[in-house]
Amino acid sequence: MPDEPRGPVRRRDYLRAMAGAVAAGGLPLAGCSASGDDRPDGATVPLDDGQARRLAERFAPTLYFDANERWFPTDPRPYAGERDGETVVDGFDAFDGYTRRFRESATPPDPTVFYRAVRYPDSSLGVVQWWAYSAFDQFATNFHWHDWEVLHAFFDLETEEPQLYVASAHARSVPNNEYLDPDPAAVPHVLTELGSHSSALSVNEEGETFQRLPDGATTADITNAAVDALQALADLPAAYGLPRDEGFRLPYLVPELDGRPVYEHPDLPSVGRESLVDESLTVSSFSELSSPPESLPARDTGLVFGPPDREDEVDVPYELVPATDVEHVAAFTGPQLHFEFAVPGFVEDLVAGHTTSTGVPWRQPRYADPVLDVSDPRHRQALAERYDPVDPPGGDSGVVAVVRQVVASDAAPDGEGVATEESTVEGVVLVESEPVALPTFRGVVVARGLPDGEHRLTVNVPGAAPHSEPVVVDGTGPDVAGVEGAIPTVANEHAVKLGLDPGATDADLRRFAVEDDFAGRLYDAPLSGPDAVYVHRDGTYTAEVEDADRELGAFRVNPAAEDRVTIDRPDTGKAVLSTYVADVIGESRDAVEARAPDASDSDPVDGLLTAMGAVATAASRAADRAEAGNRGRADEALERVIERLDAVAARLDDARQELPARLGNALDRRLEQARRRADQALAAEKL
Repeated sequence: MPDEPRGPVRRRDYLRAMAGAVAAGGLPLAGCSASGDDRPDGATVPLDDGQARRLAERFAPTLYFDANERWFPTDPRPYAGERDGETVVDGFDAFDGYTRRFRESATPPDPTVFYRAVRYPDSSLGVVQWWAYSAFDQFATNFHWHDWEVLHAFFDLETEEPQLYVASAHARSVPNNEYLDPDPAAVPHVLTELGSHSSALSVNEEGETFQRLPDGATTADITNAAVDALQALADLPAAYGLPRDEGFRLPYLVPELDGRPVYEHPDLPSVGRESLVDESLTVSSFSELSSPPESLPARDTGLVFGPPDREDEVDVPYELVPATDVEHVAAFTGPQLHFEFAVPGFVEDLVAGHTTSTGVPWRQPRYADPVLDVSDPRHRQALAERYDPVDPPGGDSGVVAVVRQVVASDAAPDGEGVATEESTVEGVVLVESEPVALPTFRGVVVARGLPDGEHRLTVNVPGAAPHSEPVVVDGTGPDVAGVEGAIPTVANEHAVKLGLDPGATDADLRRFAVEDDFAGRLYDAPLSGPDAVYVHRDGTYTAEVEDADRELGAFRVNPAAEDRVTIDRPDTGKAVLSTYVADVIGESRDAVEARAPDASDSDPVDGLLTAMGAVATAASRAADRAEAGNRGRADEALERVIERLDAVAARLDDARQELPARLGNALDRRLEQARRRADQALAAEKL
């Protein structure tokens, strides 16, 4: 095995290296020191040492790591120092020291898992927590010095049987991986995500893979409830999981410090490019990709960690140490590492975010009250029914949505319509009130526990243009973002920015929406200032605005080869809507002439062209009269438009056999748009 793991760490290579290390004097293991601290701790009190140790050893998790993992569970105490009279672990010292020691020994230094066992007073409910520390966390736009991950096991202390496993996901807003009533004869397996160390459970027969759903005779690895706020996802359990194990893709980014890659920093002499996640899985930025990645190496199990009594099952035995032995550490520190979110503002902007570390576990509320980490309402309810100290779940406030990708439609003429389909690439989500970037799972956005009020939700997908929209959380349940829960994203190579500035009109605009002739409504959100959304250049769009008086405006957008389209004067009222009808019918007439030149002299097609011309003329006349302030005459013209649209539909039926099928599809949809906007124009109060 080379001095530092380069590329996947294969189990057979590690076993060969470990044999050499043992022959040279054995692996370094963290010592176990007594604390003597038995103070009451918030909602819980510690179990007696004997029972705590027995349960911690009996159910100590087996940890499966990705073959490309670089930062394994270790003891942070070798990197501790004194600062202002307190014990702290500095990020530079831990990252560089761990990397150097890994290189020198060719084995993960000090494999350690810390445990803590508590009980809820006046109850038989107990909890064992296993805390694993890693020196660094590298993910997609979210990385930091130090990383603490936890597995909670809730026990009935009278029977010592497990009631619920809770494995930590990326952030409190992302549903954890949970399993209710696990087999008491089996120990939990944790599948640790590469770099981020997010924990997926594996409790079924397939120990090295994650099953979100049951498959034939194989049970699922989680019992989380489905994303019931979205009907389309009613069967999908809400939990993060493992993207690369489920056939989804999400490339990693290289963290930067002081404007350069972290491995070039002079205070990290032991850290090189090879110390980070392998280059086959990383990119410099999401925006450097012209389109979402089509392939990334699938997850492959590397080293397996477990307690010493499972040496025949594991590659690396870890020492099980009481968490009290490390509670004297006051802080895990490090300078800010940089990541950015692209935001599709009217003027392109970047929202900078920073993460330093995950903080000190023993100062987190879930350390004293583990029930706080139960993220599934059904699981919380089950515990509440069994044990009095557990309160039933409260309101499930937050935001849910599903990310989809926009592609050219097979049913539309080339360049004149789009469709949406399931995304196989995971994205990263930022909510204003949430300091951590939240990853999607199977394309699903779940941000729970958000405070009531207005937020802005921004989605970045690798290789796709950013999407951002305001959302309102009202506390009554998960609020659905996007259009009926769908957030469309567009590959960078096909993206066109469509924007408007409410300041360019006297109308008090309050809403902005965009729909494609074939895909329907793609964006619909409140408007309080300049806004922009990325659309696919192969679509034909209607941009809609609404003002404070509920008056509408509509504008035809055909981006084609443009990189940016701006609605210069986004007005509302009768004149604007009438102009839209003239535009869309004129566009349709041009398409018939261009796409069916050989049939244009036939009676059915000629009749269709004549009928379209009459509608366009009447709609233009209505717009002129509305602009001149003549409501009555404008409405007369609009009534003729509506009548003549029926004639166009009849002529289209007569001519359909002589037109290309895709063109007929497009004309049907444009007529629907024209009818709807003509009706809106006739009903409009504002001229």
